[in-house]
Amino acid sequence: MYLYKNTTSLLPSVVKSHIGTPFIHLNEIDSTNRYARNQIDANLAQHGTVYLANHQTRGKGRLERTWISEPGKNILMSVVLNTSGHKNEETPILNRLIALGCFDFLHHYAGNETSIKWPNDLYWRDRKAGGILIENIWRGNNWSWSIIGIGLNINQDKFPEQAAKATSLKLITKQEFDIEFLARQLCRLLNDRLCDWTDAKAPGVLKEYNAHLYKKNCQVTLQVDNKNMVCTPLEVTATGELLVSNSDGAIINLREAKWID
Repeated sequence: MYLYKNTTSLLPSVVKSHIGTPFIHLNEIDSTNRYARNQIDANLAQHGTVYLANHQTRGKGRLERTWISEPGKNILMSVVLNTSGHKNEETPILNRLIALGCFDFLHHYAGNETSIKWPNDLYWRDRKAGGILIENIWRGNNWSWSIIGIGLNINQDKFPEQAAKATSLKLITKQEFDIEFLARQLCRLLNDRLCDWTDAKAPGVLKEYNAHLYKKNCQVTLQVDNKNMVCTPLEVTATGELLVSNSDGAIINLREAKWID
């Protein structure tokens, strides 16, 4: 069984609770991120709260895409973080720490062919195993909350045509898993990663993130401003941009791009 280090602190600001305290298991809702936002707005959420759903009727992906999942088969959860005291420019650091926590989880079960696909996906080989959607809330100019939406494919073994490149732990390992047990494991891994949310550790976190970057130093096709570009991903910058070299050898920073399979 996986071993976790003991932690007595979480964020470098005021410690309020650990990730997964409380842990709330819901049956069917429209979206865990929407539910979490409503709880925050109603002053019913606290730092560390996790909402795990058996089924989402309107699961959210990046750029308002729909997250498709069979009921009861996958991890569909949102984590509430109180980010008061953190600087607005720290959002890329949080993104990387969450991605690494999900990477730790998937790598433990799926092995060395696990990677992080910029900007927000978890991959095994060339197949999508999960995704992350982080929504930040500002009160005036102050970053006050983050809602971390995580979808990981666990026991689903058939996917619709629009998700034909997806995979799951069941397909990878030929085993079936207890969803809540794995979700609680993921909470502990995220908790461990968030202990590294300090300015001093930010360079090491970025280096580790880039070590697991999908298609690093490999030629790929990306769509940028509605035009396809053949390029080679090199690394993600400290501000969250993807650094690539194009076919002419020029180095380009990308804030937005669509991967072309």
